[in-house]
Amino acid sequence: MSASLIVRIIGLIVFGLIGWQVGAVITGSPSLTSGSAHWIIPSTAIGALIGALIAPWLILEPAAFMKRTIRQLPPQQILASTIGLAVGLVIAALLAWPLSLLPSPFGKILPMIGALVFGYLGITVMTLRQKEIFALFGDRWSALKEGGIAAPGESPVLLDTSVIIDGRIADISHTGFIPGPMIVPRFVLNELQYIADSPDPLRRNRGRRGLDMLNRMQRESVVPVRIVDLDVEDAQHVDEKLIRLAQRLHCPIVTNDFNLNRVAGLQGISVLNVNELANAVKVVVLPGETMRVHIIQEGKEQGQGVGYLDDGTMVVVENGRQFINQEIEVMVTKVLQTNAGRMIFAQPNGNSTPSSQSS
Repeated sequence: MSASLIVRIIGLIVFGLIGWQVGAVITGSPSLTSGSAHWIIPSTAIGALIGALIAPWLILEPAAFMKRTIRQLPPQQILASTIGLAVGLVIAALLAWPLSLLPSPFGKILPMIGALVFGYLGITVMTLRQKEIFALFGDRWSALKEGGIAAPGESPVLLDTSVIIDGRIADISHTGFIPGPMIVPRFVLNELQYIADSPDPLRRNRGRRGLDMLNRMQRESVVPVRIVDLDVEDAQHVDEKLIRLAQRLHCPIVTNDFNLNRVAGLQGISVLNVNELANAVKVVVLPGETMRVHIIQEGKEQGQGVGYLDDGTMVVVENGRQFINQEIEVMVTKVLQTNAGRMIFAQPNGNSTPSSQSS
């Protein structure tokens, strides 16, 4: 039985009972009689119907929202909030007895208000001053002082600005290849915001795309995406801060920046390059194999046509210009691997003939 069905049944019963009570109040009779039935039965049925319809919205939607929110919170903040709530409720319990001695209605209302107020204050104070409070406990809480990056056994990764703007990391995270939480330092988020506020339209669009992608990843990613306030005081540039932070946290950097990849690798930092991953999973073809390609434009050399595979691999077809805007069968003659990716050279198969509409 699905959770939605169970919730609907519970809502049907609860709201049906509420409808019964409403009908009983209207008629002045708590029992079902011939005089009260014309009110109690319709109000019970209406209440049950309303409960069955809105119960998932009242229960499942808030539960899903809470689940997404808790997944994004670092362990340190969850622990601080829990401790703060417990301390606040203890203070409220100590004050409940003297407050209950006040004349009615204050003696009944103030203990409950005190529990709400002190519980909220406890959570707020512990959350806002968590670093200072945990620092009092010394090195035993060093992992928490790092900002609650990951729980024991998790393998976090650092995201740089370029890979967030690129957006492919959002799809990769759905495949399960990212082993642990994805960490976005505050200085990376600040750089994204700076790019999004740029007067140059191209940079501004790139920055806004990055912010949209980060928002999408926080909502949809299989692993949590955490924005942390960790910084590197003695570093100026974002790439330098990422490298120093990766060294401190002993975690890899996810990027598609060629220069950051090289510099981090020279310093012994593990780098997960999205471009290298994309090239590694592209279709493997060998000279002599045949495939179908849609020719969309002219090549650089005379008579060449250019098409693309589904994964973005460029296919240069010799004597393919006459087949522009057609899908033809070609035979692979050469495969060339470059820094920009893989290129396939081919020639039309003997069965391909240009249509009268080709240019």
